[in-house]
Amino acid sequence: MAQYRQQAAPPAVATARLPALFVGHGSPLNAIEENEFHRAWRRLGETLPWPSAVLCVSAHWESDGLRVGAAALPETIHDFGGFPPELFAVEYPAPGSPVLARRVAELTGATLDEQRGLDHGAWSVLRAMYPNADVPVLQLSLDVRRSPAEHAALGRALGPLRDEGVLVLGSGNVVHNLGVLDWRRPDGFDWAQRSHERIKAALREGGAPLVNHRELLPDADLAMPTLEHWLPLLYVDALRRPGELATPLTDRVVLGSISMLSELIG
Repeated sequence: MAQYRQQAAPPAVATARLPALFVGHGSPLNAIEENEFHRAWRRLGETLPWPSAVLCVSAHWESDGLRVGAAALPETIHDFGGFPPELFAVEYPAPGSPVLARRVAELTGATLDEQRGLDHGAWSVLRAMYPNADVPVLQLSLDVRRSPAEHAALGRALGPLRDEGVLVLGSGNVVHNLGVLDWRRPDGFDWAQRSHERIKAALREGGAPLVNHRELLPDADLAMPTLEHWLPLLYVDALRRPGELATPLTDRVVLGSISMLSELIG
């Protein structure tokens, strides 16, 4: 069950522009393990300005056509298998925001989806950041019809939300190859570490060709055999304003082939 902070009410909602956030969410177990990643997400929730809502673009919601979650009370989706019962027992009862869903639809042309809940790409991170589940949360799907450049364009379309108190969260992994994952390995394979460092450097420099991962990464086929865990980064990078920096929050490759790189933009 969730661990709740003892506070009478959430802090005042931020009035200044919020940063954008990309999180390498990794294993669903990070939701319940007291490890370096869970602690980093918890510290982030304690230090960021308080958002009016979180809009999450997760690797784990792909759809044929663009959709935005509009449920008032989104369910907790346990979209994984083979993990211990205590992980399946976790509920994250954050409210949704139908009003914000309509705003996102206005900005992007997304279709409202009143049934969609929160997958682990969202709640595994937010459970650490906002353990009271007292921030409204909704998700924007990854439209499988669109190219990486079109996903980045959607990210730019979401830009006004940063000035409206909304935290845009991209949740994926910039290196993600489950086919060669090694649960016994605490670090990364050489090719995974090279890709991780190349992406981190590109984010430092800004303006890198993130929409063309093959141009950026010599080990692209190994680093990301499919793109769903890469695409959320494009949304967050597209939200960067001129002069804004990218700051790493977690910075390690684990299990051989999973980058846990997380970046705060702005």
